[in-house]
Amino acid sequence: MKKKLQTKQRQQILFGMFLILINCMSSVQAAEKLAFVSGGFKRSISISSLEELAKTGKATGFLADVLKFSNQDAENISNLLNEKHELPIVMTSRLINTTIGEVIISRVADIIHPLKVKNKSVSVPAIRAGIILGIQMGDGSLNALQFLKAYPNKIMAVNLPELFRVLNKVDSISDLVKFYSATPLEASKETKP
Repeated sequence: MKKKLQTKQRQQILFGMFLILINCMSSVQAAEKLAFVSGGFKRSISISSLEELAKTGKATGFLADVLKFSNQDAENISNLLNEKHELPIVMTSRLINTTIGEVIISRVADIIHPLKVKNKSVSVPAIRAGIILGIQMGDGSLNALQFLKAYPNKIMAVNLPELFRVLNKVDSISDLVKFYSATPLEASKETKP
């Protein structure tokens, strides 16, 4: 019993130290720009312009040009930036440090990473920090803007070829699911003899 109490106290002390560390880190550095990178091509959008879009639903400057060129509705992007997800900080911290959490974050690190530093030993902890600090900023919830503002590097790079590769995989998996859900076999399951 006494040993369990000591273990629990140690965990509480470590968690308290973790929160203090997070508070210190959050004032040190945050993403200021989102850089879209493809080979030698690089264009940046300021986090402040994304914040303005999230608040007003209207894009300005280069962001407006990007949305127009990509046929994206500013209102929809604004909604995506503001969409909150309730995430308990302790459970999320544990999850992102599990084997499956490592795999997921490692794959995300192929898409987003600090500019000019594609090394996963840097990008994986940066993503973890962005998640945890973002949840802390959101008082238990996380949205895209909070993650960007909590990301501990001035410029977050988005690897466009890798992003498109992942999106194509998602589309092909989605098409496969649609194909199999619309097969005659599925229809025969619904009709009973």
